[in-house]
Amino acid sequence: MRLLVPLMFLLIAPVSAFAESSPDALAASVQELRNSAGTWEVVTEFLAEDGSVANTAKGNYQFDWVIEDRVLQGSNSIPSLNMKSGILFYVSEERSVIEMVSVGKDGKLWIMTGPLGGDTRTTQPFATQDGGEAQLRFTRYNVTERSFESRMEYTEDGGESWKPGNHQVFTRIDDLEK
Repeated sequence: MRLLVPLMFLLIAPVSAFAESSPDALAASVQELRNSAGTWEVVTEFLAEDGSVANTAKGNYQFDWVIEDRVLQGSNSIPSLNMKSGILFYVSEERSVIEMVSVGKDGKLWIMTGPLGGDTRTTQPFATQDGGEAQLRFTRYNVTERSFESRMEYTEDGGESWKPGNHQVFTRIDDLEK
């Protein structure tokens, strides 16, 4: 019995601590969803390890409500690279996270998770082609009503250092009534 009580606290405490979120953080993430609904032109600069631009491509993102203030469905397309993916973008008040999941024609499912109210999301670690492990980090910044930027970085050393991946500029191309 003495061991059972501490074990119960170990199991319950992390879950309850993670599930708590401030109303301001939830409101900020809901506002991010509201701002994301609609159609966006996106210019993506794919970056070399030294941060220089290796390639640039233009595409579109489209987001529409599935459940207002909680779930957006979307797609993105970069025609010059023959890339297209389906997206779900949502908040989970219960888990205190904002997430975006994306899957392309290769069937690879990417889950990008961050805390409610935050502008940074990371993927789970994944295996690289050379047998190592990597992780992606996405940060949204310079946010206005009609545009924002996103930076993707990657790590191959468990997050001790991050290398440039891409830089995206999103510009709204629809009306703001959506």
